Amino acid sequence: MSKKILITGAGTGIGRDAAFALAARGHQVWATTFDAAQAEALQRDVTAQALPIQVFKLDITSEADRALAVPLALDVLINNAGVGESGALAEVPMDRVRHAFEVNVFATLALTQTVLRGMVARERGTVLLVSSIAGRIPVPFLMPYGMTKFALSAAGAGLRAEMDRLHKNIHIALIEPGAIHTGFNQAMTARKYDWMDEHSYFWPLRERLKAEEQRSFDFLEARDTRSIVAQIVKAAQARRPRLRYVAPRIQGWLVRLARILGV
Repeated sequence: MSKKILITGAGTGIGRDAAFALAARGHQVWATTFDAAQAEALQRDVTAQALPIQVFKLDITSEADRALAVPLALDVLINNAGVGESGALAEVPMDRVRHAFEVNVFATLALTQTVLRGMVARERGTVLLVSSIAGRIPVPFLMPYGMTKFALSAAGAGLRAEMDRLHKNIHIALIEPGAIHTGFNQAMTARKYDWMDEHSYFWPLRERLKAEEQRSFDFLEARDTRSIVAQIVKAAQARRPRLRYVAPRIQGWLVRLARILGV
């Protein structure tokens, strides 16, 4: 059955590929981006591939932009928009942490509340929250981002329990990608070097940190988005989605093992 689906943060990476995959399966898809320039670039790709996708700018931190989702009468909302931030918690500038929470948690919840009003009125709908494996286990120097994903994962589990008491046909699920090569992880880990200087505790270790990060990318990152896009499609199409969808699967196993071992 075709569904009306809106996905945020669809200009690149996982969001873009998920929008294309859902449209290819016959769903009516609205692919939204943070700004107009991204929307124009995405529209060119959509037109080139002749996909039935409508593209527009939706900055989730803007109340006016969030309101654009209301008249669409969505069956599925995919909260994929987010920002990355890195750095040691002992010294990361607090304005960067606040901004990460503003986008990844507060604005995501605000859009969810906006869309849920219609879903509750229609007594059906699915909301997917794109969290992260980084929201399951602490990762040094990625906690400004990881904390937001811990919060989002907790919010998703709690919201699911609340909606279950309200109406059995309104579903909440978490999408938890691991390390996937889209450029997002590289840009996020590099952000701390924008503000680190000789006064940083970790300035003398910066070259070692960069080498460790590169080794981690080489070892862990999946080469493409296919595994996580398949999970997003599965969750969006499910009659009753389960709570968590994790991919790549091997990274999910590694996280569970690390938690068991207390690493």
